[in-house]
Amino acid sequence: MKRRSIVAVGTALTVLATGLIAGVAVTARSATAALSDVPADCGAITEAYRSDGQRLSYRYMGGKTSTKAISGDKLGWVPSALTSFGGAGSPDSYTEDGLAVHPTDGYVYHVYRAVKQVDGVLKVTQLTVTRVASGFAGTRGLTTAWPYVYRLADTSLYRYKFAYVDGKPSLSAPVKLSGRGWDTVRTLKHVRTDGTASAPVDVLVGTKSNGELKHWRITYASPATISSTVQKTSGWAPFTSLSPGWCNDHPKGLVLLGIKADGSASAHFDANQSDGDGSDIKGGSLGLLGWTVKAY
Repeated sequence: MKRRSIVAVGTALTVLATGLIAGVAVTARSATAALSDVPADCGAITEAYRSDGQRLSYRYMGGKTSTKAISGDKLGWVPSALTSFGGAGSPDSYTEDGLAVHPTDGYVYHVYRAVKQVDGVLKVTQLTVTRVASGFAGTRGLTTAWPYVYRLADTSLYRYKFAYVDGKPSLSAPVKLSGRGWDTVRTLKHVRTDGTASAPVDVLVGTKSNGELKHWRITYASPATISSTVQKTSGWAPFTSLSPGWCNDHPKGLVLLGIKADGSASAHFDANQSDGDGSDIKGGSLGLLGWTVKAY
């Protein structure tokens, strides 16, 4: 599995967003508050887990919000952090890979799903959970920039390299990255990988407890070099989940779906995500949506 997995994840999310998958639609609401600022071709999906371990997806697409669940997609516990990084197939038959941190035992697990449409309804036909590594207690966030996995824990940011060794998922020893203030970072997600083939640079987006929306650029070099820019100086502290999405007709654009603890959400659009200037980020509240379960 190589960098194609990033593309595969995007494909899987797009499949979900188009509505071609016949999951169980729990809610579907218009979200006119952000329609004037977020193009209709943009969307984002956030994974979430109910207290019984059932996985949900919170979605914003084409000016509407919805919640979906797939039959049999029940992990049995609620991850403290997770990241998805692999997927392949068609709308009615596909697979997904990811990592999930157990809330109490300190291990990170590889989660593999096979999903098929049966009698017109999508169902999880295989759910395999494999223990990968210990030492993940206290994890606040995970994000994948293939082949790397970034982990927020306590006051530090760590980077691991993921690989399949003899067909089994594995993680390298962690590398503690430089920088201070990681304990104030509330959300962190991979947006894109810039640079060149010989010198890639991962770009992460996240929110801080002081209200900032921020970008971090992390080189592949060893030791890694980290630089950052503040996109917005205030207003982002309440978000407990932040998910970057996609824009089909705005290739330079970036949509961000933010969720707050009270179940409300907001959608925001950056017309040029790579210019280092967040002054043009626009968007607004989508209202109270009842999105109150653990979202990532």
